[in-house]
Amino acid sequence: MTDLALSRSDRLPIIIATTSLGWVMVQLDGSIVNVALARMGEALNAGVDALQWVVDAYALSFASLLLLGGSFGDRYGARRIFILGMALFTAASLVCRLAPNIGILVAARAVQGAGAALVTPCSLVLLNHACGDDKVMRAKAIGLWTGAGGAAISAGVVLGGIMVQGLGWPSIFLVNLPIGILGISLARCYLEEMRADAAASPFDWPGQALAMLALFALTGSMIEAGALGWTAPAVGLGLGLSLIGGHAFLWTQAKGRHPLLPLGLFRKPDFSGAIAVGFAVNLAVYGTIFVPSFYFQKAKQFSPLATGLALLPFMALVVIANVLGGRAAAQHGTRLMMICGLAIGALGCATVIMADQDSTYLSFMGRLSLIPIGIGLAVPAMTSSLLATVPKAQAGMASGVLNTVRQAAGAIGVALFGSHMHTGVVAGMQRAFLLSALLLGVAAVGVALATRGLADLSPTSRGERAR
Repeated sequence: MTDLALSRSDRLPIIIATTSLGWVMVQLDGSIVNVALARMGEALNAGVDALQWVVDAYALSFASLLLLGGSFGDRYGARRIFILGMALFTAASLVCRLAPNIGILVAARAVQGAGAALVTPCSLVLLNHACGDDKVMRAKAIGLWTGAGGAAISAGVVLGGIMVQGLGWPSIFLVNLPIGILGISLARCYLEEMRADAAASPFDWPGQALAMLALFALTGSMIEAGALGWTAPAVGLGLGLSLIGGHAFLWTQAKGRHPLLPLGLFRKPDFSGAIAVGFAVNLAVYGTIFVPSFYFQKAKQFSPLATGLALLPFMALVVIANVLGGRAAAQHGTRLMMICGLAIGALGCATVIMADQDSTYLSFMGRLSLIPIGIGLAVPAMTSSLLATVPKAQAGMASGVLNTVRQAAGAIGVALFGSHMHTGVVAGMQRAFLLSALLLGVAAVGVALATRGLADLSPTSRGERAR
C-alpha cells in the first residue's frame, strides 16, 4: 500500500532515500566486486580475462537491457518495475554467494545486471515525478541520488576489503540482501505509482536483440584481445559481428515504426551533450576503479582490506563532489558544470600517467583525486540536463538511453583497460589513464562546441526569466 497521507514535500526525502537505495545497490555491487577480484581469481583459478567477464557480464546485461527497463517502467508503471528489479537483483545476489564455479558466477552476475536495468531508469523516473516541475529541486535531488551512489562505491571498497579478508570473497554478495529487502518495503509504502501506458507502442524486439549482439561482441572481443592479441581470428570475428550488429541496429531504429531508441532525440544539443558526457565519464570511471585495485594488490602488494582503505579517499571525494555538483548545477547551469567537470577529470587522468611502481601512496592519490572532483561536477549536471530535455512521458526511455550508454561505456572501459594489463600492471595502468584523459578532454570540447549556441542558465534563472 502506498502511503499518500504525507504531503509531497514531506514525502520527498523518503522518496529520495528509497529511489537512492536502488542506485546504492547497483553501485555498491560494482565497487565491492572489484576489490574481491584478485582473491576471486585465486580461489576459482580464473585469469584476468575470466575476471573481466565477472565484471562485464553484469555491466553488459545492465547496459543492453536498460532501454527495455525504461520502456517497461513507462508501460507497466515505474513503481511496479522498480520493485521487480530490486527483487530480481536481490535473488541473483544470493545465487552469486552460492556459486560453485566461475561459470555460474558469471551467469548470476548477468541476472544481477538485468535487475539493475529495471531498477535504474525507474528510480530516476520516480524521483523526477516526485519533484514535479521544480527544476531546482530536481537538480538537488539528483545530486543526492548520485551522491548516494558515490557513497555506496566508497563503502564498497572498504566493506569489500573487510569481508574478503575476514569471511572470503563469496560473502560480499550478502550485503545486497538487506538493502534489497529494505528498498522493496519502502517502495511499497511510500512510492506513488505513475500512470502506466498499457496501450503504448509494441516493443522493438529486433532492435533489442541487435543492441545486445553489438555490445556483447564488441566487449567480448576487447576482453579476449588481451589474452589472444588483436590479430586473433576470434577477436576479428567479434569486432566484425559488433560492427554489423551496430549498423543493423541503427538502420532498424531509423526505419522502424516503433524504435527502441528514437534517434530524433539526438538532434537536441542538450540531449546529445549529456549522452556524450555519460559515455566519457563511465568509460573513465570504471577504469579508475578496475585498474588501481590491481595496481595496489599486484604492484604494491596491498591486501584486499588495505586496497579498500587506500581507495577510500577517492570514493569519499566522489560523494562530496556529487552533492556539491548538484547544487552547483542548480546555481550555475548544467552546461558550465559539464564542461568544467570533464576538463578537471581529464587533467586528473593525465597526471596519473606519471605514476609508477615506486610512486608513494600520497603522490598517487594526489594525482587520482582530481578525477572524482571532475566527475562529481559533471554527472548531476549531465543527468539533470537530459531529464529537462524530454517530456515526462518519455522520462523512462530517456533515462534508459543515458544509462545504457553509461553502462556500455563502463563495460567497454573494463574490457579495453583490462586488455592492457597483460603487458604489465603499471604499463597497462599508464596506457589506460592516457586513453581516459584523451576521451574526457575530447568530450569537454565536444560539449562546449555542441551547446555553444544555447544559453547556459541555471534552473533558478530560467524560472526568474520565465516570470
